[in-house]
Formats: sequence, structure tokens, C-alpha cells
Amino acid sequence: MSVDQPSSRAPQAASLSGKRWKRRLSALGGFAVTLFLTFLGLLAITFFIGRIIPIDPVLSVVGDRASQAQYDAAKIAMGLDRPLYEQFASYVLNVFSGDLGRSISTGRLVADDLSRFFPATFEMATLGILIGVALGVPLGVTAAARQGSWLDQVIRVVGLLGYSVPAFWLGLVGLALFYARLRWVGGPGRLDIFYDGLVQPITGMLLVDSLLRGEIAIFWNAVWHIVLPASVLGFFSLAYIARMTRSFMLDQLSQEFVTTARVKGVPERVVVWRHAFNPIRVPLITVIGLSYAGLLEGSVMIEMVFSWPGIGNYLTTALLNADMNAVLGSTLVIGAVFIVINKVSDVLYRVLDPRAR
Repeated sequence: MSVDQPSSRAPQAASLSGKRWKRRLSALGGFAVTLFLTFLGLLAITFFIGRIIPIDPVLSVVGDRASQAQYDAAKIAMGLDRPLYEQFASYVLNVFSGDLGRSISTGRLVADDLSRFFPATFEMATLGILIGVALGVPLGVTAAARQGSWLDQVIRVVGLLGYSVPAFWLGLVGLALFYARLRWVGGPGRLDIFYDGLVQPITGMLLVDSLLRGEIAIFWNAVWHIVLPASVLGFFSLAYIARMTRSFMLDQLSQEFVTTARVKGVPERVVVWRHAFNPIRVPLITVIGLSYAGLLEGSVMIEMVFSWPGIGNYLTTALLNADMNAVLGSTLVIGAVFIVINKVSDVLYRVLDPRAR
């Protein structure tokens, strides 16, 4: 019996391993299908929005003074004379091949414009979310641990300001105080004018490219310029993250296992940061992901105030010029960012919480 037992266990272990791999592949396939269908839905929304809004894309190309023959020729060339389902099928195929059309405003391909402008928004929003997480999480935990104290009241007021103060107003005040008066930060734009164009782009993110090129002076000049707009974005992110962290922590601090740890004499710092904070990491990831996606999508006003050459500024210019290819392309990229961040949050959720697997 003892000789046959190991040999009987080997096929059983192989069968369990095979089932485990099948489950993983099935989950991966389901994830890919969900991602594809969500993106396809986003394509449908952007396409039909472009057909519903009262802007004639043909007139945007040929102008108001074009003859009827020129108008009809442009309409046929743009494929707008075909049935709507054929236009949508052509739109989907073009998007998956990387063709988002040509921008009227810049005269370049929209895909090339987005690859040029999006890294600037990504860089600023990433720094903003890092500031928001680094300050918002400790402030939220501290407010919950000292509920009802003056420190809790101050943190709640800061969060309220983050929800109520207009972004453009805070940006203008920041420029007037920290740039115009105190000269602590750089002004509008990503660089001083005499540094502009000196760094050949690699990733499109100026902080990264300047370090990769060994341009330390340009790196610090870029830091000098990005600090203020990123801090403004970080303030709004901080308000949301601190508020949600405080809410999660108050719920955990009222649980019986926290009371038991305190009765046993566990230090308060350990009770707060280990026993109470560990369970909220999973929902906090979702909060941070949503906040990050919001910064990437909602930085339009900040980019306008700081003359930041990002996708928000590009989208605003396209809207003012009725440049529908640029508008739809920008909307598509922003929507895709939301989808990717939500899916990454789901993956991290499963990694950190075994119960969700």
C-alpha cells in the first residue's frame, strides 16, 4: 500500500494542476472578452455622439463658402454618404488599425497629436495622484484615529474645500501667489522658453526624457514648472482620498477585533496601521484608481490655466474649432484610460483579497 500511494497521488496532483490552469485561462479569456466588449461599447458611444451633435463635419473641412458640388464631393470622400452601420464598421476598423483621422486644427493625424499631448497630461496627473495618495491616506487615517478632535475638524475642512473650490480659481490664485509674487515655482508651460525643444522626446514625459538624455538643468526646470499644477490636482485628489480613507477607517475602528486588540494592550499605532488599515487597502485601491482616472480626464481647466500642452488643452481647442476627429479621438483615449485603470484595479483587488479570487 505504501508503494502504490505516491504513484496514485501523482495523477491526482496533475489533475488538480490542470484544473487550476484551466480556471486561470478561463478567467483570462473572460477578462479579454469583457475588455473588448467594453471598448467596443465605448467606440459605439463616441461614434454616435459624433453623429448626433449639431456640427457638420463636412462644413468643418470645406468651409461655409464651398459650393454644393465641393460639399458633396467632400461628403463622399469622408464616407458620410454611406449607411450608418457601414460608417460605424469602417470607424471601428480604422480605430483598431490606429487611424483616428486627421485634425483640422493642427493638420496632423489625430493619433500623432494624441501621442504628443497625452504624455504631458499623464505626467502631471501621475504626479498629482502621488501627492494625493502620499498626503490623503495619512490624513484620512489620522482623522479617523482622532475622531472629533480639532485635527479631525481641520482635515474635514480641507476635504470640504477640495470639493467646493473651483479648479480654475485655485490655479489662478496659485499662479498669482507662488509664481508672480513669491517666485517659488515656474510659470505657465512645461519649460522656460529658452529650454523649449532642446530635449528630444523618448517617452513624451519631459521629466523622464530629460533624465534619460542627461539634461539635469532641464529636468529641474521642468520640476519647477510642474510642481504647482500637479499640486493643485493633488489637492483635489487628496480631498477625495482623505475623506474615503476616514470613512473606511471609522468602520474598521468600530469592529470587535480592534477593541480586542486594544484590550490586550496592543500599541495604538499598531492597532491603527496594522489591524484597522490592512482591511481597507482593497477598497482604497478602487478609490485611488477612480481618482487617478478623474485626474487624467478632468485636468482640462488646469491645463487651460497653466497653458499645459496636454490632452485637455488639445480637446478644448478641438471643440472650439469644431474639429470632430480630434474631439472623438481624445474622448476615445480618455474612455480607454478609464477602462484600463478600472481593470487594473480589479486585478489588484483580486491579488490583495484572496476571497475575491
